[in-house]
Amino acid sequence: MEKYKITQVKSTIDRMEGQKRTMRALGFTKLNQSKEVEGTPQIMGMINKVAHLLKIEKI
Repeated sequence: MEKYKITQVKSTIDRMEGQKRTMRALGFTKLNQSKEVEGTPQIMGMINKVAHLLKIEKI
């Protein structure tokens, strides 16, 4: 599996509830927080849903 470093670069304020819950499910609670995740189909679907709020880097 490929690994990705994802960083929250935009706020979830004034976003749809589904996007807020997706960000929370990815583990983000604060702006500029970074996580390393594996590229499973489930995680990639979540990342694609909120890609406009994230910075995505392949590791």
